[in-house]
Amino acid sequence: MIIVTGGAGFIGSAIVWRLNKRGIDDIVVVDHLGETEKWKNLVSLRFSDYFDKSDFIEKLEAGYFGNSIGAVFHMGACSSTTEKNSDYLVENNYRYTARLAAWQEEHRSCRFIYASSAATYGDGGLGYRDAENELHLLRPLNMYGYSKHMFDLLALRKGWLPHIVGLKYFNVFGPNEYHKEDMRSVINKAYPLVRDEGKICLFKSYREEYKDGEQLRDFIYVKDAVDMTLFFLDNPQINGIFNIGTGTARSWNEVAASLFQAAGMPLNIEYIPMPDKLKGKYQYYTCADMTKLRSAGCPHTCMDLDAAVKEYARDYLQSNKYLSVTM
Repeated sequence: MIIVTGGAGFIGSAIVWRLNKRGIDDIVVVDHLGETEKWKNLVSLRFSDYFDKSDFIEKLEAGYFGNSIGAVFHMGACSSTTEKNSDYLVENNYRYTARLAAWQEEHRSCRFIYASSAATYGDGGLGYRDAENELHLLRPLNMYGYSKHMFDLLALRKGWLPHIVGLKYFNVFGPNEYHKEDMRSVINKAYPLVRDEGKICLFKSYREEYKDGEQLRDFIYVKDAVDMTLFFLDNPQINGIFNIGTGTARSWNEVAASLFQAAGMPLNIEYIPMPDKLKGKYQYYTCADMTKLRSAGCPHTCMDLDAAVKEYARDYLQSNKYLSVTM
C-alpha cells in the first residue's frame, strides 16, 4: 500500500496519476477537501481509499494500517506564500509532518518521501545547494517557506535524514493546479487572457539589475517533477534532501513568449505594479543546483520549457482537462 497525503492536490494527484500509469492502484489518498474543487483531480484516477488528514493521522498512530504501508509520499501542506496565520502553518506544515516522520522512525521498512520547498532558500543569497550541512544558514522570506524549513531542521537534528527523503520543489506548473487560486502558476492564470484578449500581465521589476519581466525562475513541468520524485521510490537506498528542478533559470518574458507561441498569438506583455505585500518577499532569481541529484544517479531529462508549455496549453488548458490514466 502507498499513502499519498495531499493526494487530491497538485503534485500529490500527479503522483497518484503516475503510479496508476505504472499499474499501481493500491493507494490511499489523504487530504482535506473542504469546499475546494480539489476533488476534481481525483475523478479520473484509481485509488483504494480516501481519508481526511485528521482522521488519517489518528488511525496511523493507532496502528490501523498495521504493517501494510510500503511508502508514504507526504505532499500535503498549505502552500500559500501569502498565508498570514503562522500558527496554522506551523501546525499543518511542520507539526503534522513531524508526527508522520516520528511514525516512520518506528517503521523503517516504510519509505518516507516528503515535500520541502525552494521557498526555504529565501532570497537565494547563499545559492540553491541542497546541502544538509548548510540548512542552518538559510533564511526564508515568508512563513510558508519557514514552516517547511522548520521541519528540514528538525529532521536534521533528529537524525532522520539518512533514512527519509525531503524534496525541494522549485516552480512547478501543469495540469491539476486549477484549484490553487492565487497560488496557480502564471501560465495557468494567464492562459485565458492570452487566448481571449491577446495579452499577458507581468510584474514590474524593482531591482536595477533586473529589467521588467527578466526576473528568473526555475520552472519545472509537473510530470517531470513527479518522475524525479518516483526515482526515490525506485531507489530506497538514496536518502536526504534534494532539489527538484530543471537546473535552468528562465525569465517571465520567456514564459510569456512560450505561452503566446502555444496559443498561436503575437507577443503582447503589459507590465503592472507589484503589490506592496510582495515587494519584500519576492524572489528575483531561483535556480536549482542539480549536482546532488545527478550524482545520486537520477537520469531524468526535463522537458524543454516551450514544449512543456505547449503540451499544457494544448492538452489541458484549452479544455480544462485533468490528468487521467487514459492520457
